[in-house]
Amino acid sequence: MKKISALVLVCLVCCQNKPQDTVSTTTINTISSAEPAITPYSKTLPLEKVKMPVGFSIAVFAEVNNARSLAMGDKGTLFIGNRNGDKVYAVKDTNGDGVADQKWIIASGLNMPCGVAFKNGSLYVAEVSRILRFDKIEDNLGKNVSPVVLRDDYPTETHHGWKYIAFGPDGNLYVPVGAPCNICKSDDEIFASITSLTGDGKQRKVFASGVRNTVGFTWHPITKELWFTDNGRDMLGDDTPPCELNRAPKEGMHFGYPYCHGGTISDPEFGSKRACTEFTKPAQNLGPHVAPLGLKFYTGTMFPEVYKNQLFIAEHGSWNRSKKIGYRVSLVKVKDNKEATSYETFASGWLDEATQKSWGRPVDVLVLADGSMLVSDDQANVVYRITYKK
Repeated sequence: MKKISALVLVCLVCCQNKPQDTVSTTTINTISSAEPAITPYSKTLPLEKVKMPVGFSIAVFAEVNNARSLAMGDKGTLFIGNRNGDKVYAVKDTNGDGVADQKWIIASGLNMPCGVAFKNGSLYVAEVSRILRFDKIEDNLGKNVSPVVLRDDYPTETHHGWKYIAFGPDGNLYVPVGAPCNICKSDDEIFASITSLTGDGKQRKVFASGVRNTVGFTWHPITKELWFTDNGRDMLGDDTPPCELNRAPKEGMHFGYPYCHGGTISDPEFGSKRACTEFTKPAQNLGPHVAPLGLKFYTGTMFPEVYKNQLFIAEHGSWNRSKKIGYRVSLVKVKDNKEATSYETFASGWLDEATQKSWGRPVDVLVLADGSMLVSDDQANVVYRITYKK
C-alpha cells in the first residue's frame, strides 16, 4: 500500500466562506489491485426468505463489508460507503451480466465514511467532520488519488455523526448533521439539520431544521422537492414516537425536533417550550423505531407502471424495541407528486419474527439505468439487485 498525506488549511468558522483544494493530513491508504466482488459466501445467504410481490427476484450484486450508502459513477462504477469501518469501496459489473465482478478499496483510514455522492467525474465522501473529493476517480480505480478536502469544519461528535450525502437539483451538496444525543437542544443551529453546501465547498447554509437524524434523502423526479427520512427519538416506549418521512419543498422549514415528534406528539422534556402546531408535519408517519434510512423514487421502466415515481425506503430495523420491527424495504405511494397516501411493506424476510433474529439490515436503495434496484445491507455485508420479470 502507498500512503498519501499532506497539509490541511486552518478551518474557518462554521458557515463562513471555506477555501477548497486542501489535502488531508490524515493518511489515506489505497489498494492498487482489484479483488473479486463475489465469493462463495453469497451462496450461504438465505435469499429465499426475502418475500416480495409476484414477479420480483433478488440476488447478490456484490459483497462489501458493512455496505452503507450507494452512489453510481458515470462509467458504471458503484461506490459504497462504510460506517463501522474506515473504508470506501468501488465495484463494477464489467461484463454486463447484472453481477459485479471487480471490487476496489478506494480509501481507508477514514472516520465513518458513510456518505458517498458522485458528480462530474468526482467522488465525494462524507466523514464525521469532513467532506472529501476524489477527482477523476473512475479513470483511476486501484490507483492512488489524493483527495481534496472541501470542508473540515463539520462537528466532530460521533453520536449521529455519520452522514448520508447527495447532490440536489440546484447543484448543491446536501449534508445532514444529526443531533448529538437522543433528545437535546443544542445552541448551535447546525445540529439536527440538513445543510446545503455549494459544489466548491465555499458556502454553507442550513436548509432544514428540527431533523433529529436523517440518513437518507432524495428529490422528486418531477417537482424536484426534497424528501427525507428521520429517525425518531428513543426511550418513550415500543410504539412511540413514529419515525418519519418528510417533504421539504422550500428552504427554512422546521420539522419539530426536539419539541414535537410525528407531527402531534409533544416531547415530555421539551414539548412545553413550543407547540406541535408551529412545525411542519411529516408527509407520512412510519413505523416506530423502524430506522428508515435510504430512499428513492422509482424512475425506471423494468418494474410495473404502478411503481413509477413511488417511493422505496430501506428500513434498517429497531435496536431497542421489545419486539423488533423494520428490517425491510417499504413502499410509500405518492399521489399528485406530493401527497403520501399509503405505507406498506415491499420486501421482507431479513428478520425471523419467531426467533427475533435478523440476518440482514437494508440501508440504502439505488435505481439503476436498466430499471433494476440495488439495496445495500450492512449486516449481511452485501449489495442486492432486485429485478422484475413478468
